[in-house]
Amino acid sequence: MNIVLDEGYLFGIGAFETVAVYDRPVFLDRHLARLAETLEFLGIQSRVTEDEVSAYLEEKNIRAGVLKIVVSGENKLFLTRENHYTRKDYERGFVMDFSEVRRNESSPFTYHKTLNYGECILEKRRAAARGLDEVVFLNGRGEICEGAVSNVFFVRKGKIFTPKLSCGLLPGIMRRYVMECCDVEERKIFPDSLGEFEECFVTNSLMGIMPVSRLGAYEFAKRDTIRRLQKKYRTICGGVLFP
Repeated sequence: MNIVLDEGYLFGIGAFETVAVYDRPVFLDRHLARLAETLEFLGIQSRVTEDEVSAYLEEKNIRAGVLKIVVSGENKLFLTRENHYTRKDYERGFVMDFSEVRRNESSPFTYHKTLNYGECILEKRRAAARGLDEVVFLNGRGEICEGAVSNVFFVRKGKIFTPKLSCGLLPGIMRRYVMECCDVEERKIFPDSLGEFEECFVTNSLMGIMPVSRLGAYEFAKRDTIRRLQKKYRTICGGVLFP
C-alpha cells in the first residue's frame, strides 16, 4: 500500500467512512453521499463510486465485516477488518460516562467525518482504561451532544429523544435511520435531566443499535423500545446482527 504524504497525512485534511458489511455494504449510498459532502467541504475533488466499492469487495471476497474508506487529496484507500461488537455487548449494554472534553458546536469540523479524529480516539482509549465502553461529550453550553463514536438516544414512555444537530454532533447514518423509522424528537438534553428517561441507546454503522445500561450516575434497565428497533434493523442486515 503506497500512501502519498499529502495534507491528509500531514494535517488531517481528508475524510473517511466505516461501513458494515453483511453480504453487502449496508447503507452504502448514504455513506458515499456523506463522504462526498465532506470532501466538498474540504475542497477535495476525488470521489468514491459504488462500482469501486463493489469491485474491491469482490476482489477481496469480503462477505461480512467492516469496510473503511479513506480519501484525501492524493490518496484513496479501502481497508477491511472484522466487526468487533459481540453478543455479550448487546446483552449487558454499554457502560458510559461523560467526557471532560467539550464539543465545539461552532466548528464545522464537528459536523463532518474527517481525519481530524484524534480527540475521539484518545477519549475512547481513556474510557477503555476506566473500564467504560464509550464516553459522551457535552458542548460549551453543557448540552449533551454525542458519543466519541456514536449518536445517543433516550426514551421516555416509548417516545424517543435525541440531541439537536445544532448541539454539535455528527449526523450519523444510523441516527438518520432511527429518525426515519420512528417518531424522534430533537431537543436540548442536559445531564441532570436523565432521570426522566427509562431507556438509553447509542448507534453507529458498526454496532447498529446498542443498549446503554449506565451513563454517568444514571442506570437504564428497560429495553422495550430498543428491542423493537433492533428487530426492525435486523431485517435490513439479513437477520445476522446480535442479539
